[in-house]
Amino acid sequence: MFVRVVEVKTKPGNAREVCSMLHEKVLSTLKAQTGFVDEIVLVSDAEGILALSFWKTREDAERYSHEDYAKVSDIIQHLVHSKPKVHAFDVETSTCHKIAQGKAA
Repeated sequence: MFVRVVEVKTKPGNAREVCSMLHEKVLSTLKAQTGFVDEIVLVSDAEGILALSFWKTREDAERYSHEDYAKVSDIIQHLVHSKPKVHAFDVETSTCHKIAQGKAA
């Protein structure tokens, strides 16, 4: 499993709007991608967002990054301070399935 972490710093007060756009306009694009597994969006304050997208393989994530990520980035560009930072990681351990079930790890 592989994860892309997209760090977004929004303009003041726009974090919730960006989250809504991600849910309404971006999630369907992600779901259509080969190898896409899940998306988790975290909001730290009125301006900070981390979007974690989980992929079956690094190659699946890289394909999305090269083919479709620019379109997704363009959707939120007017609401952010600067270009989002993207980090990539191999998933070593996960209990994410327990989050959806509301259980403790």
